Amino acid sequence: MDLMQILAAVIPAAIYLAAPLILTALGGLFSERAGVVNIGLEGLMVMGAFTGIVTTLTLQGAGVAWWTSIFLALLAAIIVGMIFSLFHAVASISFRADQIVSGVALNFLAVGLCVFLVRLFYNKGQTDSVQNGIYRFNVPVLSDIPVIGPLFFSNVYITSFVAILLALIVYLIIFYTPFGLRLRSVGEHPMAADTMGINVNKMRYIGVMLSGAFAGLGGAVFALTFSGNFSGTTIVGQGFMSLAALIFGKWHPLGALGAALFFGLAQALSITGQQIPLLANVPPVFLLIAPYVLTILALAGFVGRAEGPKAIGKPYIKGSR
Repeated sequence: MDLMQILAAVIPAAIYLAAPLILTALGGLFSERAGVVNIGLEGLMVMGAFTGIVTTLTLQGAGVAWWTSIFLALLAAIIVGMIFSLFHAVASISFRADQIVSGVALNFLAVGLCVFLVRLFYNKGQTDSVQNGIYRFNVPVLSDIPVIGPLFFSNVYITSFVAILLALIVYLIIFYTPFGLRLRSVGEHPMAADTMGINVNKMRYIGVMLSGAFAGLGGAVFALTFSGNFSGTTIVGQGFMSLAALIFGKWHPLGALGAALFFGLAQALSITGQQIPLLANVPPVFLLIAPYVLTILALAGFVGRAEGPKAIGKPYIKGSR
């Protein structure tokens, strides 16, 4: 197996495995840039995965066309993610509860609720499998480019390109629009933002709901591209990896994009490692735990030097300093 064959096996896998992480990390960025810690990204991904699979199964069972059912499933996951994020928003913004505790509770609630609904709807521990999920394809013309084509434009999911494009769009929104300026201001100095007429709590609600939308989309993309069905173990740590990518990327959209691609590479190596000569003799269990070990090492090595928004995790009381 030569170098090009190794790269052709690893790089496309790294890109499509990174797509759900990119989307969820972007969601976390909106929330945390507004000053609200969102540990509940895992739970929001769970809700998105559940909604995406159930909606797709329901629509395709009713004879709805493939593309329409997938689009509506992703849209439903976005809406459900936004609604479910309101639990965290109300608790942490309106009731000024501890944001870490609220996020952890969101994770437990999501898994418990979805497992209960799966048993209620399907009378078993997992849903049926989606027959027509999001599939891979070769990008016309670009996939024929020597070297670059097989690595980046062959056997790819469209969701990978959508995730990267959204990262660029979020970068422009956060740093080059009035909305982005207001969002960052309530996360850095809410009192100053308040004196300028910005509704701090409203902006924080918007940030948390956007995090629910993106994380719900990330969960649905993961379920419809990789697992094909939903169970209580469909999402196992991807939300926390996305949060790590956000911190590793220093709360910057492009930094989060790069970090998510790095974690996607780690996941790709855990899947394709047995095909690579240098990793063929490594016990499979080591390859499987590698992404999570790298996540811990990245956080341990960089979290102390990554400075988040100044007011992150601090409830705002109007008139307080």
